[in-house]
Amino acid sequence: MQKFIPIPEPSEFDQKCRQKGNTWLAEHPDTKRPRDYWFPFKADLAKGFNNLCGYSVMYEPIGTVDHFLSCHNYRHLSYEWSNYRYAAGWINSSKKDLDDRLLDPFEVEDTWFEIILPSLQLVLTDKVPKEQRLKAQFTLQHLGLDYNERILRQREEWFRMYEQG
Repeated sequence: MQKFIPIPEPSEFDQKCRQKGNTWLAEHPDTKRPRDYWFPFKADLAKGFNNLCGYSVMYEPIGTVDHFLSCHNYRHLSYEWSNYRYAAGWINSSKKDLDDRLLDPFEVEDTWFEIILPSLQLVLTDKVPKEQRLKAQFTLQHLGLDYNERILRQREEWFRMYEQG
């Protein structure tokens, strides 16, 4: 697994996203979904994650900007670069507004998970700190990272290509 580190904020982010977005939030206090000023920075986010989904840690060519802490519960963080993670669209949708119940990709250490062969199931290792184990298990199961069909098909293909050199 890969350890993700926080990505430096792009130079124009404050002006083109944060300031515009926070102005929009102030003018639309009752709107459920914030206006998308973050999309122009998706490529920066993807690059910072090496085009890997922050949750599945697999190549994701068309990922989304994930608000780690949801816009629903943490509206004030809608336009904060530090709250963004790069994620597969279906995983981002699965998160909903679970917020603090899920592991943050920036907190996960390389040794916390392993893939079991030949099943390709993702499991926790004994390296996950005791205080993080319930959250880690919930994240695996709720996001389907353990053995969801979508993730297994992807792992099967990567494993097939690996075996073929």
